[in-house]
Amino acid sequence: MAWNLTDDVETFEAAAGGFLRSRPAEHTVLLTVTATLRESGTTAFGDEPPHFGWWTGAGGAVGGAFVRTPPRPLLLSPLSADAAASLAGLWDTAEPPPGVTADLATAWAFADAWRDRTGATVSVHRNIRLYRLGALRQPDPMPAGRVRTGTATDRELLVRWFHAFSVDLGGREFVNADRQVVDRIGYGGLSLWEVDGTPVSLAGISRTVAGTARVSPVYTPADLRGRGYAGAATAAVSRAALDAGAEEVVLFTDLANPTSNALYRRIGYEPVVDRVALDFDL
Repeated sequence: MAWNLTDDVETFEAAAGGFLRSRPAEHTVLLTVTATLRESGTTAFGDEPPHFGWWTGAGGAVGGAFVRTPPRPLLLSPLSADAAASLAGLWDTAEPPPGVTADLATAWAFADAWRDRTGATVSVHRNIRLYRLGALRQPDPMPAGRVRTGTATDRELLVRWFHAFSVDLGGREFVNADRQVVDRIGYGGLSLWEVDGTPVSLAGISRTVAGTARVSPVYTPADLRGRGYAGAATAAVSRAALDAGAEEVVLFTDLANPTSNALYRRIGYEPVVDRVALDFDL
């Protein structure tokens, strides 16, 4: 049983792609990040090269995977306690991850082993819930306005809103927001709800990978919230993804935000599993 490491996205997909696609909702972030790196290049998320790995268990079967796009935290699939501890034990301390995001058991197994090895302080950055769309329901009442696909002319606004979304979640400004916006515009992955020709809310959708698309980000400026725009935009991109052939649509919420969790339930999203984002401070 061992970890296999690479900086090559095609090598990673060839080895771990079948494992990730076997549970596409659960592995949605690893799948879509990998797809973006393949389509847009290794600098899609940052100037440093990405890192990939897969865990082979008894008999050589893949039983876990990770993706890291510096300077972002480590993204882990569900792992056994042994696999999580093994990864923490072999990670290069010269390039320590700033944190980890995974299901609760995996995240804490890695964090405990990393803390034992390095003395790092571990703190909870955000508690997260994965939702899967059941029967899509339109917001009631439906707000004024309409949805349209974002274009290159919206680039400055979209970059600004990507930064604001990240700050709202308790993070720093979005790393390489401009590259992400350009990539999303390229495949029609950003939609704006607008009223009288003025954008009032944003909802993004990932590439569809293994039949699954993920809604992200969803952002409304603070002075425009409470009017139903985010729900309408989310419902619109969810419907568009289904119409384009997605078999499942998923999204993540911050459990500290009861408003957004209630909103997504009202339009048909159902809880799947809880995750946690942990920060490390050496």
